[in-house]
Amino acid sequence: MEMKISNQPVPYETAILEMEARVDGIRHGEADEQIWLLEHPALYTAGTSAKPADLLDQRFPVHQTGRGGQYTYHGPGQRVAYVMLNLKKRQQHPDIKRYVWQLEEWIIQTLAVFDVKGERREGRVGIWVDAGAGGESKIAAIGVRVRHWVTYHGISINVDPDLSHFGGIVPCGLGQYGVTSLAELGIKATMADVDEALKASWAGVFESVEKAVA
Repeated sequence: MEMKISNQPVPYETAILEMEARVDGIRHGEADEQIWLLEHPALYTAGTSAKPADLLDQRFPVHQTGRGGQYTYHGPGQRVAYVMLNLKKRQQHPDIKRYVWQLEEWIIQTLAVFDVKGERREGRVGIWVDAGAGGESKIAAIGVRVRHWVTYHGISINVDPDLSHFGGIVPCGLGQYGVTSLAELGIKATMADVDEALKASWAGVFESVEKAVA
């Protein structure tokens, strides 16, 4: 297992090409599984369930993508983790729902490092936090694709992005809920802090050991 960290924003098209090459390599036993931690320049992605009406203001480039889900935003200050795993080798009976649960748990345990209580919501993808006054906001998104039982795409956690950038879309088709970040919750965490928390939480959820690579 490799854990790769990119310190400069990675263009979305570049990330897709690299992921697809890695997925193909994993499938054929020619490449190791990988977690890739990165940021993207400001952009919107449209998942396979995206509705045109949910693109409110095309202020950033829009990329059609093969992951599940609807519209989401990626940009500076948001940690994206692309996860490329071979579910056939990891699960006796490959189960995508189980894999999504693991991604959720990975986020929840990572947020707990910062004393933030992340929660699942029935019928809603992603991880949610209490926003006060009975409200709740989304702090992390999940969008996955599986090819020949090899996973790619993954998760994103809002560390300190410009939250106004989410205003150009209906995030994940859920316009009635807000979007938040660690910074908005008063958590002064750097991207490196979040990376360390992601690394620390990984093994306990996925029962695997990663090695950091430059």
